[in-house]
Amino acid sequence: MQKNNKNGKPLQKLFKSEWITDNLFFILFISFLTVLYIANGHFADKTIRDISKTKNEIKDLQYQFKTLKSEVMFKTEESEILKKVEPMGIQINKELPVKLYINKK
Repeated sequence: MQKNNKNGKPLQKLFKSEWITDNLFFILFISFLTVLYIANGHFADKTIRDISKTKNEIKDLQYQFKTLKSEVMFKTEESEILKKVEPMGIQINKELPVKLYINKK
């Protein structure tokens, strides 16, 4: 006596070559969607890593900017400028400026 496929082993029905060939396009479609899903996950991970790397670079550049700005502010103070130009013989003039008048006659 043969057993009925409905009552017997339902998994054997799924793996018969006839069922696979009948549903080949559906299987290929599901496989394609699976590959796209995995690729999308990898792309998202790469994008997140790039964003994180860019954020770290921005932080480093901000620190460099603040450091350079404070150095420039310090070097442009009057006392620092006087220290640098003193060996050249340049000094601040202590006399008040004189206003010159021209007669237009």
